[in-house]
Amino acid sequence: MLFHITYQIDNDHRGAAQDRFTSTGAPPPEGVTMIGRWHSVAGLRGFIIAESESAEALFTWTQSWTDVLNFEIVPVVGDEEAARVLGA
Repeated sequence: MLFHITYQIDNDHRGAAQDRFTSTGAPPPEGVTMIGRWHSVAGLRGFIIAESESAEALFTWTQSWTDVLNFEIVPVVGDEEAARVLGA
């Protein structure tokens, strides 16, 4: 399943979030494949497209950042899946 993950950096923790990101790269855990990650030019938000069959793995990844980031996670489908549903 694909997920669109929007993140917002808590302004009070911006430095900590940036330091952690530059030191770790914020890789996903086993069970989550990151398709891509894009960052706002303003630097306080962005989004990730990730794939996972495990909500627990996705939760593990985001939970490790909730002290400095806020997340919105939305399951999404591509054109092919949408066309199958719309054509049914």
